[in-house]
Amino acid sequence: MRPACWSASTAADAPVAQALRLLTFTTLYPNAAQPNHGIFVENRLRHLVADTGTQASVLAPTWWFPSANPRFGPWAAYARVPRREQRHGLEVHHPRALTVPKLGMYTAPWALYRAARAELRRLMAEGLRFDAIDAHYLYPDGVAALWLAREFRLPLAITARGSDVTELPDHAVPRALIQRAIAGADALITVSAGLKRRLVELGAPEEKVTVLRNGIDTALFHPGPFPGIGDRHAMRAALGLTGPTLISVGGLIPRKRHHLAIDAMAHLPGATLLILGAGPEHAALEARAAERGVADRVRLLGPRPHAELPAYYGAADLSILASSREGWANVLLESMACGTPVVASDIPGNPEVVQRREAGLILRENTAEGIAEAVRDLLATPPDRAATRRYAEGFGWAETSAGQLALFRRITGR
Repeated sequence: MRPACWSASTAADAPVAQALRLLTFTTLYPNAAQPNHGIFVENRLRHLVADTGTQASVLAPTWWFPSANPRFGPWAAYARVPRREQRHGLEVHHPRALTVPKLGMYTAPWALYRAARAELRRLMAEGLRFDAIDAHYLYPDGVAALWLAREFRLPLAITARGSDVTELPDHAVPRALIQRAIAGADALITVSAGLKRRLVELGAPEEKVTVLRNGIDTALFHPGPFPGIGDRHAMRAALGLTGPTLISVGGLIPRKRHHLAIDAMAHLPGATLLILGAGPEHAALEARAAERGVADRVRLLGPRPHAELPAYYGAADLSILASSREGWANVLLESMACGTPVVASDIPGNPEVVQRREAGLILRENTAEGIAEAVRDLLATPPDRAATRRYAEGFGWAETSAGQLALFRRITGR
């Protein structure tokens, strides 16, 4: 029952809690010209907004380039990025930052800060106010975000995501600036316990670092049927697949080590390998497949829109991730959610994702032979695809969203 003194005017006069408003700052964010770029940051923010009512604007600087002519390759995409766009109901701003050839590693934080500072001033002049900065990637993004936070007197949380912790600190100047960002941020987030340990080694107080893993959108990644295709068997037929099929998804760059998956094919007669992704190693990987005598069983299919990935995962029997470094490999959960178990390298982060056989196997050794051994093991006694799907369903976004909300409330005093 309502208290006797309760009245409509009492309820109307009661203070209403306002939603937190964040400025998400990162160069890792999708855009109309690069729809798969940094999609893991967008996914986390989308779920935070949907799950908690938090409001956000996105400040995602991109590099200035004078021409959109395709002959300039990946650089031309920067010229095609819109200055402002709406994505999933969020306003995204892409100011341009200058990069200096051969010196970009050292000038990037300052360039990002200058570009973002001007844009943030404009947004605030339009009446926008923010409670905190939600930055992603320690260097150069987190360093620039720290300077913004100090100038505009905003609390700052920085999420470390992988090579910003495992690789960039090997360079003296980035390491020094990363350590300053670690010290200056109000809170630090990592996507795995392995990355937290590395941050602590770099000088972060353990209590300052919160582990908030990435989740999986089980509505998008599912076992089928797939729009316009049908079920798993229809997709296999469309691709002309008849025997055991492996899939490796990720950029064609050295640390993804697709070459090990190709080398493993020499030990897996009758199997087919699908590689989805784009990058500078495309020609080298094609050549390697020819050298190993497996070119007829290795297909480099290029990049695919995020929404098409479930059908490819669903068509495969196993997914391979041979990376040398990862923060939290989203491709593992994406594959599992489609019912496809994984074979993953034994690096920090991966054992946190692959904990039971229905999820897949962690390699005993990160070699082509190790991959082939694990593939043969899983193909001999494959887990039930429905069990693999159920395992992935335990990694939803709700827990991560709640953790973010609690953290931002803490650093803003809300």
